[in-house]
Amino acid sequence: MGREYASDPRRSSRIFHRVRVQALGTGLQGRKFREICETVMVSAHGGLLYLNHGVENGGLLVLVNPETQEELECRIVFLGDAGEKGQRVGVEFLTPSPHFWGIDFKQGPKQDGGPETVH
Repeated sequence: MGREYASDPRRSSRIFHRVRVQALGTGLQGRKFREICETVMVSAHGGLLYLNHGVENGGLLVLVNPETQEELECRIVFLGDAGEKGQRVGVEFLTPSPHFWGIDFKQGPKQDGGPETVH
């Protein structure tokens, strides 16, 4: 954990960081859902998380940070393979929110002292 990729140009660094969030959205059958899920990677502009409900690329989710109760609307921009933990879903915040994850992206996660750059 605590790594960022420097191999492609991005608006903000990505770091491996696990955090539980609540996702609210509409599934493939049009039914609303609420699910506790876990992130794999986060950035100031979104993240990658595991989701058990089927969703559509381009759809909207609301993520809720349980520690701060902050709610943030995001767009689904990537659907990955499904696995034991659920489907990997990439999301992009509709409004950049660099503090949503509780990380200063210039300093890295508070618990590990900062991200390592992978070349």
